[in-house]
Amino acid sequence: MSTILVTGGTGTLGTLVVARLRAADHDVRVLSRRAKDHPVDLRDGSGLDAAMAGAEVVVHCASTPRGGDDVAAGHLVEAARRAGTVTNIVYISIVGVDVVPFAYYEVKYKVERLLEDSGLGVTILRTTQFHDLVATVTETLAKVPVLPVPLPKGVRVQPISVEEVADRMAELAVPTPAGRVPDMGGPKIHTLVELGRAYLAATGRRRPVVPLPLAGKAYAAFRRGGNLAPSHAVGRTTFAEFLARRG
Repeated sequence: MSTILVTGGTGTLGTLVVARLRAADHDVRVLSRRAKDHPVDLRDGSGLDAAMAGAEVVVHCASTPRGGDDVAAGHLVEAARRAGTVTNIVYISIVGVDVVPFAYYEVKYKVERLLEDSGLGVTILRTTQFHDLVATVTETLAKVPVLPVPLPKGVRVQPISVEEVADRMAELAVPTPAGRVPDMGGPKIHTLVELGRAYLAATGRRRPVVPLPLAGKAYAAFRRGGNLAPSHAVGRTTFAEFLARRG
């Protein structure tokens, strides 16, 4: 049994990771600004030293598209060094962060490099997009007050089950670091337009979907498939099965 810190432990992925680690009888500390036992603010590092005391493993799931992930990771690394007990920081990243010039991806890649250069034991897992993200993107764009739902033309995705990623993250949360481990991709590759139509149909909406061409280097990189991992299609749950389970 290890003492394991989980950042972002109340989020979509983190909640599942915490449940799996506790089921394996680990001492799990869930870090958040509002936590009663371990109140931590990764933006300035406050509370990290107390939460980190005696921990062997850190599972870093906390992330925000609003920016600041690199700053948060810096505080985490500094606290881990001061603690002197952390042997493995497990980080969840995204396939394509090194080739897709999308702002959020660029920061995630910066965090990867920061961890690798920290001198600490590190494990990095890159996965393709979660099923939930595809659903969220479609839902958000469906709120646009026009009849057709616009989705990026020619962009393919390879969605994976967040539950399967949580299983893998829990497996990696051991005292011995593994470095950059093999990527995880979903079982099938589809266009975002195809999945958007499937999501709308599954949620009972008869909205048409229109493929919308975009501009820019990030869009071009997505169209080239920089976000895909066809040689690592290890996921089992398809998007259709994800939709069926949602009811």
